Formats: sequence, structure tokens, C-alpha cells
Amino acid sequence: MQIDRAALIRAAFEARRFAYTPYSHFQVGAALLAEDGRVFTGCNIENASFSPTICAERAALAKAVSEGVRRFAAIAVVGSREGETNTLVTSPCGVCRQALYEFGGDNLLVIMAKSETDYEELPLGRLLPLGFGPKNLE
Repeated sequence: MQIDRAALIRAAFEARRFAYTPYSHFQVGAALLAEDGRVFTGCNIENASFSPTICAERAALAKAVSEGVRRFAAIAVVGSREGETNTLVTSPCGVCRQALYEFGGDNLLVIMAKSETDYEELPLGRLLPLGFGPKNLE
């Protein structure tokens, strides 16, 4: 599958605009590319009790799975403090890595971007070397 990295990164930046971050003030956007070419976006949504807080990556994943999509090729993730320009890459947290592994496995491409042209990418298996999924529980 051909991946338009710049378009995926742009979609993640657009999603980040909707982040609700009154506590950390760190806004994250994600754009998840399904194998069928559809893109699902998400942003982080904080909560005063913290536990119900959801990361951008899992918000995008929940949107996709709730619409019946369960196979993915790539995800772009961007993050920065409110009102600031990205100066470092934002990688998925451990919980998001495991959630993404469930549907993407080792080969899901993770694009961590500062901008459309300045990014790092790794297969999820490098970010979560001992990840496990449904096959491991059979």
C-alpha cells in the first residue's frame, strides 16, 4: 500500500486542533490509515479524574473499530504544548502501543512527526518489541 505520509501528518495536525487538554495543556492528534485507504482521526481528551482520559491514538482506533474497520497500515502522531510549535516527536504511550498492536501487529507503520517533512517512522514492533495480540491468547 502506498502511504502519503504528508497527508497523514496533516490529518493528525488537524485532529490535534480539537484536543481537550485543560490539565496537561499537551495536545496530541493522530491519523490512523486503514488498509482500505480510509483515515480515522482522533485527539486526546482529558478528564478531571484522569483515568477516563483517552489518548489521540486510541480515540482514532475506537472510531475505526466502531465503524467495522480492523486492519491498519499506518498511524501518524503529532503533539505539542498548547500554542507551541512541535519541537520534538511524540510517540504513542505504552497503552496505545498495545491497543494498536491488537489490530496492526509488528508491521503497523508509526509516523511521529514534528512537521510534514520532519518525522521519524518505525514499525510498531520496534516500539513494542514483545507485543502480543489475539493469536497469543489462543
